[in-house]
Amino acid sequence: MAKIKAFKGLRPVKEKVQLVASRPYDVLNTAEAKKEAEGNPYSFLHVVKPEINFPSDQNPYAPEIYKKGKENFDLFMENGVFFQDDKECLYIYRLTMNGKSQAGIVAAAAIDDYFNNVIKKHELTRPDKEEDRKKHVRVSEMNAEPVFFAYPAVKKLDEIVDQIVARKAEYDFVAEDGIRHELWVVNDDNVGKIIAEFDKLPATYVADGHHRTAAAALVGQDLRDENKKFTGKEAFNYFLAVHFPDNQLTIIDYNRVVKDLNGNTKEEFVDKLRKSFDLKLLGTAQAKPGKLHEFGMYLEGVWYALTAHTNTYDDSDPIGVLDVTILSNEILNPVLDIKDLRTDKRIDFVGGIRGLGELEKRVDSGEMKAAFALFPVSMNQLIDIADSGAIMPPKTTWFEPKLRSGLVVHSLK
Repeated sequence: MAKIKAFKGLRPVKEKVQLVASRPYDVLNTAEAKKEAEGNPYSFLHVVKPEINFPSDQNPYAPEIYKKGKENFDLFMENGVFFQDDKECLYIYRLTMNGKSQAGIVAAAAIDDYFNNVIKKHELTRPDKEEDRKKHVRVSEMNAEPVFFAYPAVKKLDEIVDQIVARKAEYDFVAEDGIRHELWVVNDDNVGKIIAEFDKLPATYVADGHHRTAAAALVGQDLRDENKKFTGKEAFNYFLAVHFPDNQLTIIDYNRVVKDLNGNTKEEFVDKLRKSFDLKLLGTAQAKPGKLHEFGMYLEGVWYALTAHTNTYDDSDPIGVLDVTILSNEILNPVLDIKDLRTDKRIDFVGGIRGLGELEKRVDSGEMKAAFALFPVSMNQLIDIADSGAIMPPKTTWFEPKLRSGLVVHSLK
């Protein structure tokens, strides 16, 4: 059963929260993060992407980078930008985007649940990214950013959360992208009620943040190994997570762009696709897929609508039914010779939040040769895959809205 714990959160003072709250470390590259934090000494990017405080040629994985992140957070504490709650709390974090809200329970999740597969995964992690986040957690001695979990919706939990969010929120602000962020502190008898309901859940699911989840669990294990007399109650046995009911979440498309056609001319490439797809030339009209097994392709200033032939997928197979699988099996691998999506430098991935115009931009600039728009997977598909123990291809899911970092921090000390 899923084990969560209340904790004494480290939080920004109310009058600074909007300045502190930042987008997650992995949504922005270093240059974008530096620009976003420019002129704002309170931005949490100084903690989660401390390389922005160094010259652009600095190695972002050097020891001094992680040390700087800890120093920046320690200064926040010393200068009264952050404080620690004096009671163990849970928190409710609600995000509202385009009139649609999702409310999650912020809690400390157990590393044992990660190792015992009570926390279920659907993606492989990359060792380099995992090691980066491990160093950040270990040096900073905290989980600076929460991971994004889902759980099968429970009526009782919905009722408790609804009761809490009827109160005035501790934080309530609209970020520059128009997304509203609200946070409630829970330190009454609802804490026990929420924990008891989670204790009935057979599993929770990593929606977004597999590397942060793995890193937090592995650091916790390392600290156990170094503290042979650990009791299991220490803070390092847990890590920061926001748990959302699955029926409130939105997965949007996660699209692909490729650098070349693997020696094929445009005509040869299009002709090879006819083996597996029905193609329709749309011209400049964007081809946004309307259902599973439909694809859009942008090539040399022209959009094509592609519909996969029925022999290219298996609706009874949780992985075989995915459009990312079809794309890899029928185009990327056999035609373009892109076999490993995690390591091949000839492919890149574009979150659907940027729109199909971003795909056109990447191709029209000459940076990329072709782009593929995909229909998003569903939460049911994600849960089916995680329950089956299977692994999705890399870069399959893109969740919006993104959690802001810096609203609550979980100390390992």
